[in-house]
Amino acid sequence: MLDYRAKFVLAPMVRIGELPTRLLALKFGADLVWGPEIIDKKLLTCERKYNDQLKTVDFLSKTGNKKVPGMTDLVFRTFPEMEKDKVVFQMGTANAQLAVDAAKIVIEDVGAIDINAGCPKHFSIHSGMGAALLSTPDLLCEILTRLVNEVGKPNEKPISVKIRLLPKKEDTLALVGRLVKTGISNLTLHCRTREMRNREDPIRDYVDEIHQICKDNNVTFIINGKVESYQDYAGLQEQYGEDVGAMVASAAEKNPTCFNKDGPLPWYTAAKEFVRFAQQFTHHPANTKYCLARMVPNDHNKNKIYHLITKASTGEQFIDIILTKMSDTGEYIGDSNANPVEKEVKRKSAEDNEASTKRIKV
Repeated sequence: MLDYRAKFVLAPMVRIGELPTRLLALKFGADLVWGPEIIDKKLLTCERKYNDQLKTVDFLSKTGNKKVPGMTDLVFRTFPEMEKDKVVFQMGTANAQLAVDAAKIVIEDVGAIDINAGCPKHFSIHSGMGAALLSTPDLLCEILTRLVNEVGKPNEKPISVKIRLLPKKEDTLALVGRLVKTGISNLTLHCRTREMRNREDPIRDYVDEIHQICKDNNVTFIINGKVESYQDYAGLQEQYGEDVGAMVASAAEKNPTCFNKDGPLPWYTAAKEFVRFAQQFTHHPANTKYCLARMVPNDHNKNKIYHLITKASTGEQFIDIILTKMSDTGEYIGDSNANPVEKEVKRKSAEDNEASTKRIKV
């Protein structure tokens, strides 16, 4: 059973937190990984299918784009071999019944369900979801209570919530006091208010008081906000207690290997690892491009690898660029000096992916 206590975890990030990023984070030190927020109504359009070829569990939208089945209609994919009891499914919702119905679809294949009550962006707060739930605490508590009683307990899976600070300390403490009474197993706090942006320093003035409320109610506590490395995680534990966890967002967007105790791998090594996972799971090329564009630096606008990525549009092209045309130290080498092993990876990928990725244009 998934246990949140004292864990170093990958944050839920829309577009970033898909399967290749999650597996890369787990491979290099993350204890748990959150998937990207998925809206309850979207999940309710899905049917569960086991993918014999990839050994994954896929949730495919019955109303989605069927241009490339298993890719363009894919809503959520998990790889049990690496993610069992380690992946947390984050849901966007503003309706307790819809949340329960949606959670029942996915609960057997994930380690836990987490409710997004912290994201301030429009795609999360429309219709009262995300950080908008901070303004409707009765509804938020109803959603969590029903998920605990109707989904969590029957399936022996934990339910959690991720929130932000309210403008006033007393209001935040009061809200936390209510949330921990709903039966949740974990509370994650993004130490910024809804109006604050990630470039602003987090507010940790009374994190110890929030932590104590959680401890008094047997609820684990994870801190989010300007956590960038294992050293930051260790520092938070030293300051607040060995039972606290830490969640990484922005640093993992740039390099999902940042969970490594000895520091993240160089960007070029991380990019190769990412592309291998993307190839293994026939990942959608548009998302591969999106993630690589954040992982590959472009200092002074002179990185040829970066510019090749921005012009590419198929899975085969990304594999060619990263595994064949880029050296093990991140330099552009073209085809002539490519490693023979990576040439074979390229050739095999072309054969495996031709039917799907060539038809997907970014």
